[in-house]
Amino acid sequence: MSAGEPRTINELFSQAVERRADRAVMSYRRDKKWHDITGVELRDRVRNLALGLHRLGVRAGDRVALLAESCPEWSMTDYAILSTGAVNVPIYPTQALDQVAFILRNSGARVLFVGSGKLLRRIQPALGLLKKEELPQLILFELPKDDKEKVDGMMLMEELETSGAELGAQQPELFEQLASQAQSEDLATIIYTSGTTGEPKGVMLTHHNLVSNVLNSGSVFDLRPDDVALSFLPLSHVFERTVLYIYLSFGVQICYARGVETVAEDIKEVRPTVVTAVPRLFERIYATINKRAAEATPMKQKIFHRAVEVGRQVAVLKDQGKRVPLRMALELKALDKLVFTKWREAVGGRMRFFVAGGAALSPELAYIFAGAGILILQGYGLTETSPVVSFNRPEANRIGTIGREIPGVKVKVAQDGELLVQGENVMQGYYNLPEESERCLQRYEDGVWFHTGDIGTIDADGYIRITDRKKDLLKTSLGKYIAPQPIENMIRTIPMVEQAIVIGNARKFPSALIVPAFDQLKTYAKSLSVEGKELKDLVRHPRIIEYFKKKVDEVTKELAPHEKIKKIALLDQEFSVEGGELTPTLKVRRKFVEDKHKEVIDSLYPKFEAEI
Repeated sequence: MSAGEPRTINELFSQAVERRADRAVMSYRRDKKWHDITGVELRDRVRNLALGLHRLGVRAGDRVALLAESCPEWSMTDYAILSTGAVNVPIYPTQALDQVAFILRNSGARVLFVGSGKLLRRIQPALGLLKKEELPQLILFELPKDDKEKVDGMMLMEELETSGAELGAQQPELFEQLASQAQSEDLATIIYTSGTTGEPKGVMLTHHNLVSNVLNSGSVFDLRPDDVALSFLPLSHVFERTVLYIYLSFGVQICYARGVETVAEDIKEVRPTVVTAVPRLFERIYATINKRAAEATPMKQKIFHRAVEVGRQVAVLKDQGKRVPLRMALELKALDKLVFTKWREAVGGRMRFFVAGGAALSPELAYIFAGAGILILQGYGLTETSPVVSFNRPEANRIGTIGREIPGVKVKVAQDGELLVQGENVMQGYYNLPEESERCLQRYEDGVWFHTGDIGTIDADGYIRITDRKKDLLKTSLGKYIAPQPIENMIRTIPMVEQAIVIGNARKFPSALIVPAFDQLKTYAKSLSVEGKELKDLVRHPRIIEYFKKKVDEVTKELAPHEKIKKIALLDQEFSVEGGELTPTLKVRRKFVEDKHKEVIDSLYPKFEAEI
């Protein structure tokens, strides 16, 4: 790191709030208005929270857990924890209760911040699984209006800040002393990855891991001091958390959405210039757009579909570095005014780019949005790498890839196709799991490399492609290997498809479980004169299944014969975190889904096992 660059998150925070002392660094919506938090206000609140924790007996190296929805208080608490020298242990608000108990017990958290009374009531059964000596001090962000009394032993954040302010008045230099004691190699956070199987693993990241990733990512992120960001992804995940460190460091104003369900409204009000998102957002946006188009007049439908097709073609040509014919460019210009201006208005009207991470983005969907003048930059990372490994640059975007490695990070492909990562951002290991750490962090002649578990390639220009998860590869009973993820991405481009998972391990052929977009499904059912039926009946209707199978065949026509989807089944319930099908980071728990829908899956095969 260069002289003057921050070595810890504490130094990063101090430098950032000093530069924007009187300017808004954060904004939040409350009482139908957006409220700004200046650098000075943020610094003072973080100082009071940190000193309040110190007064509670929190010391360097202690674990402090944080279970809350994303909001300014989440970030304030994070900075306060780190300022004391303690270790932040974030927990997803949607985390399974047994996992909440496991994380608190495994980390030995002394204090637990909880975002709301609703969340506190939700996790009470998890707290009941802990022994008395394992119970942490509870601190609630705010007392709900309907709760007149606090839970025994619970403290409000307001009380903690007041206590810290009193200590600060007595010892004005204490906060700076505490914050400056942190060293770059000190542990900053333990993030428990939910994983798709087994107990969560605690990823240990130091201040240096995080700061190096912030500076190296930010150096090629093309952020500007006048940028405005909308944050709605969970801060419990290292992706959004590190992104917010980057925003703060580079002077970007952070606006916190009220929740995932309000993103559409918040984005119109905030009019952000940059947003980090997951592919699921773009799938939902496009599904909504398609639904509205389907309800329009035949002429408007024709114009819509032509605009999408021409825009996609132009985006493909540009992505391939080919010339766009003048006639096509002029046609797109005319269609843009009729169709795509409305798309861009829906995302605020001044969006410079989205950054997509967390899962694979369908190239087809990326081309469609690019054709509409909405740039989506796909990136890649893992909790174990703090997280950014690579991403596409605005000036050098290559759709279908996850971009090129960022400065300070090296990526190579192992003999079996697995991507290996080396760099200052790579974790110290898994907490209390030395054997698992050694398995993932292996030493070679050129140093230690982290085994990502992802299968991929690197082209001559350094662009990286992910083909699938190593453990997700399917092997049919005929010995053929199939990468399900690219096929699932193809299926999800079908307008009426909400979610999809390809199955077929140890079977003669692959099949797919599909969750339809239920509103569009009902509209389609009306056109078949089968309206009035319940969802469970619609997803089993032969004509509806036939329609979806035809669409699947169309979008997967270029696949090899052994990869072709032979059978499909439609489900009447979405995959969700609450239902157990998705992790808190929205990754599919394949084994869980297969076990839950075993009867449905089995019904796809017996009739054909002997025939194929």
